[in-house]
Amino acid sequence: MIQYRGNKIESYRDLEVWKKAIILVTEIYAISKDFPKEEMYSLTNQIRKAAVSIPSNIAEGWGRNKTKEYIQFLRIARGSLLEVETQLIIARNLGYTDSQTMKKISQKTETVNKMLNALINSLNKKI
Repeated sequence: MIQYRGNKIESYRDLEVWKKAIILVTEIYAISKDFPKEEMYSLTNQIRKAAVSIPSNIAEGWGRNKTKEYIQFLRIARGSLLEVETQLIIARNLGYTDSQTMKKISQKTETVNKMLNALINSLNKKI
């Protein structure tokens, strides 16, 4: 169990950043289902893998029970998040998604990014 911003966290499922990352994955799947069929094994697959990697790395790092390892997995999650942002820009540039959808998702990725950074910074103070 760790404490984060005064709250006792007993599982990765208690972390707001994990919850928001799960919602983000769900939305990425919804958006990418409308990508062209020829993208199924390229951009669609890539963006989905990167999105799934975000909450997965938050959970896997938690399971390591070592702060330094957990921070490393949170950094990997952050890298996957930036990968998703990049792939969304590519999707928008190719006309696979519209500006309104991009704005909505960008706000969510920005929130998750800030939360990951805050968690990393908080844990760094403990080592």
